[in-house]
Amino acid sequence: MASSALTKSQMCGLLARCLRFHIVGAFIVSLGVAALYKFGVAEPRKKAYADFYRNYDSMKDFEEMRKAGVFRVGKSIK
Repeated sequence: MASSALTKSQMCGLLARCLRFHIVGAFIVSLGVAALYKFGVAEPRKKAYADFYRNYDSMKDFEEMRKAGVFRVGKSIK
């Protein structure tokens, strides 16, 4: 009857308890990092592209590059 008075070993179920804690923690951290990336990198980048293309004139840009000599007709670049 002395065996019924013994407490359960602390090692029993320890791995499952630790894994449950770490999986939940990793999930919360990954959601936080994803949110930080979305609002800290992706949204400002989309806004910067939208601002750039709002007033972008491709023909004006082409003419500036042509005047600068970017396009060489008939000459091969070696």
